[in-house]
Amino acid sequence: MTDRHGPVSASARSAVTAGPTAAVRPRNRKQLIVEAAGRVFSERGYHAASMEKIAAGVGITAAALYRHFPNKYALFAECADLMADRLVDALGEVPSGAPLAEVLTAVTRVTVAHRASGGVYRWEARYLNREDRRHLRAKFGHVVGRVDEAVQREYPLPDERLRAAAALGAIGSIAMHHTSIAQRRAEELLSASALRVAATDPAAARNTRAVELPAQPVPRTRRAEILAAAIPLFARDGFASVTNGQIAEAVGLAPSALYRHYQGKVDILAAACLQAAGLLAQGVEQSLHEVPGPRDAIIALAATYVAYSFEYTALNSVAEAELAGLPAGMRRSLVLAQREHIAVWEQQLRLARPELDPRQARVLVHAGFGVAVEAGRGLRWQDSHDHRTAVTALVVGALGL
Repeated sequence: MTDRHGPVSASARSAVTAGPTAAVRPRNRKQLIVEAAGRVFSERGYHAASMEKIAAGVGITAAALYRHFPNKYALFAECADLMADRLVDALGEVPSGAPLAEVLTAVTRVTVAHRASGGVYRWEARYLNREDRRHLRAKFGHVVGRVDEAVQREYPLPDERLRAAAALGAIGSIAMHHTSIAQRRAEELLSASALRVAATDPAAARNTRAVELPAQPVPRTRRAEILAAAIPLFARDGFASVTNGQIAEAVGLAPSALYRHYQGKVDILAAACLQAAGLLAQGVEQSLHEVPGPRDAIIALAATYVAYSFEYTALNSVAEAELAGLPAGMRRSLVLAQREHIAVWEQQLRLARPELDPRQARVLVHAGFGVAVEAGRGLRWQDSHDHRTAVTALVVGALGL
């Protein structure tokens, strides 16, 4: 006799048949808890995730959950470690000197298989303590190093792991959206996208036109000053970790004075997300003015998104990382703006590559975003024309143009 977790022993079988008073505890319950927690953390963010919600995903009580993990932080750290360990293990099974395509396929397969919990590292690693963050970065550094070895064997360039990080960004993007697509098809799309990124020479693309983004509003009111002070705090420490006192101190106010301008801290976050969406929408509108065709439109969109990511790094980080933590009513218009932005990319990409269906195009658009994020991080967001041009080339490569 078996259940969905594996074989059931004779003693357990007797307990099941004896009646409802006896319960069988699955041997892999801790693993099931970590899997469920990864999904909840990825979907809701660290602070919005509750032990009760995680326990419900496993079919146990929160009290039972604490028998396995002393607190939410310990569970979160385990989730972050698990994804890194999976990637390390997957690459450990790839022979040294294997072709780049084989290396990328191994990473893609495990990432797609665990996409529901893979978003933990991308935005939530800021909540790890210094030692756990250092430990996690060492593991991901090993993964980037293995990929870079294969990249340099087949496409040697002195790019300091930039293409390897960008290729992994294309693959990891699948954990950041909910586009429904068959697992095998997702693997094929992302592996091919990552391979194109690895084959792109970021230094060869020098003709990308300069992008002029709308200027971030100069804070001329106390409300605007509060918003401008809160954004870098949210980006550095995470929304939930920042106190009203810290924000007030940054603008020389008493904490109680914040309430004259915002009803609460979440309203400051909503204002930041709205500002980010507005700046990006204006930039996109400007970039598509008088473009001659879909391919040029995609290049213009890529250059705009990259410029926006470099120029408004903190604002973009807050908008991307904290959106899920907003109340549904505040989140609705922002999600709609995101969808409209992606729809513009999707339309132009399908015009440039008519063989793609809508879902495939959407997956590739998100892959392009993932490339921009990881390449930007690899460059430590040091803004320059050369960096913007290089990252834009990698994004365009990910899209298959």
